Amino acid sequence: MKRMLPRTLRSQLTAGLVVLLALACLAVGVTTVLALEGFLVRRVDQQLAASGGRFAASLEHEARPDADNRPDTRGQAEGTFGARLLHGTTTQAAVVRAATDARIPLTGTDRRALAALPDDGTGHDVRLSALGSYRVNAVPGDDGDVLVTGLPLHPVEETVHRLEAVETAVFGGALLVTGVVGAMWVRLSLRPLRRVTTTAASVAELPLASGEVAMPAPVPVADPRTEVGQVGTALNRMLGHVGNALERRQASEERLRHFAADASHELRTPVANIRGHAELALRHKGPVPGDVRRALDRIQSESERMSHLVDDLLLLARLDAGRALARRPVDMTRLILDATEDARAAGPEHRWQLDLPATVVTVIGDEHRLHQVIANLLANARTHTPAGTSVMVRLAIDGHSTRLTVADDGPGVADALQPEIFGRFVRADHSRSRAAGGTGLGLAIVHAVVTAHGGSVAMTSRPGRTVFTVTFPSA
Repeated sequence: MKRMLPRTLRSQLTAGLVVLLALACLAVGVTTVLALEGFLVRRVDQQLAASGGRFAASLEHEARPDADNRPDTRGQAEGTFGARLLHGTTTQAAVVRAATDARIPLTGTDRRALAALPDDGTGHDVRLSALGSYRVNAVPGDDGDVLVTGLPLHPVEETVHRLEAVETAVFGGALLVTGVVGAMWVRLSLRPLRRVTTTAASVAELPLASGEVAMPAPVPVADPRTEVGQVGTALNRMLGHVGNALERRQASEERLRHFAADASHELRTPVANIRGHAELALRHKGPVPGDVRRALDRIQSESERMSHLVDDLLLLARLDAGRALARRPVDMTRLILDATEDARAAGPEHRWQLDLPATVVTVIGDEHRLHQVIANLLANARTHTPAGTSVMVRLAIDGHSTRLTVADDGPGVADALQPEIFGRFVRADHSRSRAAGGTGLGLAIVHAVVTAHGGSVAMTSRPGRTVFTVTFPSA
């Protein structure tokens, strides 16, 4: 039932207008039909009252020997009915036919209906088996009898039916014209609202989450005093606020990107110097106290970690800035083989498995960055799963895309962490030490590099099954 109801505002307004007009036409039609029917019936009652029962009284002549046995049909209309009742029994009944009378047979039902008529001279409806619907009245006669006179209601019914047919045709045409014209008028009236809807839909399709966004032009508002004008004004005000907020956010992100790029670039030289001096001190041939050597080892280790962190930050800053990557054919099969060998050497306690196609799979991109994607995914599986975990690396061609999956049967990723797993500085174990754990940029780099190659990356995880799926356009 709900599916049959109009859904759009335009169809609802048009349907409401047509329904209201239909109700108004129905009320007018019923009123006029009842009024006309009542008027015509009153005219029949007046004719019956004017007849004075002469035709019904003349029917008793046949019972009088001195009469000519002919009823008085003078001034009687065609179809006039007359009957004489004596002590509740119908003695004579006739109807006027071509200025004379014709005897008609009466059934038991007809006789009972005539006997039940009150002799008050008012009109009553009676249906006679041989004649149809009649309007009759009964008056007392001079001999203690009751004289019944009636006129047919067929002309009244025919006139009423003709009025009903005319009203149906007229009202039907009016409803049709009103529906068409009303739909056009409503469509014209709601044109500003359609512009509001189009603008809102275009805003909904904009990538508001990231990047610089060009907001659509404001909606033209003809009359702000109307409801549609008020909606357009409110939408324009909202678009202005959203545009200002996006501009401020974009400016803030640009400043942050510039800061990260500049800071990373400036930190590379001092970090390299610290690392070089630590290595030089460790090569000193003379005796070095144990605690000093341990401090130098820690300086070298932390400088290496800081160097990797600076490189990752600089890479993310360059990707955020839209720096173009190399676009060359890359043998993904060889990259996976090399990265898996490196992972097996770094984590021999894990079970590493490969599922590669028989033919070489090639994608267009930056070989070094694609290798970094695979290495980061394998390092993530190795770092966050216990010894003995199986890691399956699978490469397949799916239509016009190349799909890389890295699946493990480890403990999985916490539900609270899954929505932000590709964010920056997101770490599964916040309590582990910075020396033992990663920086939280590995998966962020995976997402940024894959996106820069026009691909996508997703993760599904539950206890005992974690799958990272990377999709690239095929070469």
